[in-house]
Amino acid sequence: MRSIFLVAFAMIVGVGAADAAEQVDIPQADAALHGVLFRPEGPGPFPGVVALHGCESLINRSGKIVGRFADWGERLAAAGLAAIFPDSYGSRGLRAQCRVRERQIRTDHERVADANAARRWLQGQPWVAKDRVSLLGWASGAIASLWTVQPRLLPREDAPDFRSAVAFYPGCRRLNDHAWSARIPTLILIGRADDWTSPSSCEQMVAGARGRSARASLMVYPGAYHEFDRPDYPVREVTGLANTADGSGKAHIGTNAAARADALLRVTQWLKR
Repeated sequence: MRSIFLVAFAMIVGVGAADAAEQVDIPQADAALHGVLFRPEGPGPFPGVVALHGCESLINRSGKIVGRFADWGERLAAAGLAAIFPDSYGSRGLRAQCRVRERQIRTDHERVADANAARRWLQGQPWVAKDRVSLLGWASGAIASLWTVQPRLLPREDAPDFRSAVAFYPGCRRLNDHAWSARIPTLILIGRADDWTSPSSCEQMVAGARGRSARASLMVYPGAYHEFDRPDYPVREVTGLANTADGSGKAHIGTNAAARADALLRVTQWLKR
């Protein structure tokens, strides 16, 4: 399966949208974890970002990095942030998991380990500011990010912890049931019209964490659906999904220009603090 990733990555670096991308290998306990790095020009040290993809995986069926992640990677690098995208699925020989109900790679276990492995990898680079590595995730990657920053999951090691976290449209129901809180400042962004993951569950989760958590901020965008930050993608319905807010397997995804513009600015400022 490693050869599949290498072929896919060779195709990635051949397209203009990802010319700044670089393949890296991240040491991990259960498997070699492949990743795509977007690094600013210059010697650094730069703030770092560990960026966790959603259930669609990091590499699409055309062998290219998913456009939304390439767009974010280039924007973060242009803003002076070194962003590493670990490929939790492709590294283990898996493809998209959006239609898989019982997933082998769990958001509260393997993906938490991947996030911390990628953080340690960044902190081992001489061009990264070790105490300024943050966490960013989308959808199932956002869920993994929220599990990662819980107080009881604090890594027992000498390396600095994550500085802050951002979660795009996570599913918050199970986290809310587990009385979620965060040990670091955490920003959650979701659309009011999101019918894949429930904004009301995230509102309940954040409200429940007040008084026993590091600062958690929630931004709910009016009229925005899931994947509102996706560039130039008209809203459409997708079907056959394993987990949706109403259990129907149907949900809408697509760009919301106002929400996207706000998120691009808000997230970059949050990560650079």
